[in-house]
Amino acid sequence: MTRAGLVKAIAQNVNSTNAHAERILDAFLGAVKNGLQSDGTVQLIGFGTFLVKEMAARNGRNPQSGEVISIPARRVVSFKVGSKLKKAVNEE
Repeated sequence: MTRAGLVKAIAQNVNSTNAHAERILDAFLGAVKNGLQSDGTVQLIGFGTFLVKEMAARNGRNPQSGEVISIPARRVVSFKVGSKLKKAVNEE
């Protein structure tokens, strides 16, 4: 599903316009981003948890030249699926 499809689904679900649904989606995404920046986690019970993880610096290899390169430490976002979502996806 694309962003446009998600906006359309939200609009239909809350019986609203696409513009209003887009504002709702933007507000949700902004809240998730702010939660990750400030707390490092956003937990939605039954759906899942967004987490910020620290990745250590490491050496990698340029696939074209084979040259060893240094990859700096960084923070990455991961998602751990909740039990209700996992169950819903596996139902047919």
